[in-house]
Amino acid sequence: MSAHLTFAEAPFGLEPLTAFTLADVEGGGGLFTLTADLDPGIRLFLLVAGAFLADYTPMLSDEQCAAIDVTRPDEVLLLVVANPGEGSVTVNLLAPIVVNANTGAAAQVILDGDWPLRAELAGHVR
Repeated sequence: MSAHLTFAEAPFGLEPLTAFTLADVEGGGGLFTLTADLDPGIRLFLLVAGAFLADYTPMLSDEQCAAIDVTRPDEVLLLVVANPGEGSVTVNLLAPIVVNANTGAAAQVILDGDWPLRAELAGHVR
């Protein structure tokens, strides 16, 4: 799968970039790369939350859903940023990327609640 994503506001730390390509990592089974269209050297690794994180069930606000024009849960693709490190991988559960699976509209949102910014993936894997 490859899809073009357009962010209304640039993802955190990637300002002013708003156009990206989401692509499968071959054999990754829910692992993707997000590459900036104007600067292919800028790339993030993302995980499909539902494929890897059994206990991650964030609620989006009405405003967050409206920002990407979704009205039903099945329209949302929920992704978390993965950060490979020495000996472990952490994921950002506080600020996921939400995508309208029908249109490619995307936003990185800050969730309400006590979600960690750097959670060890091994502690959350299905």
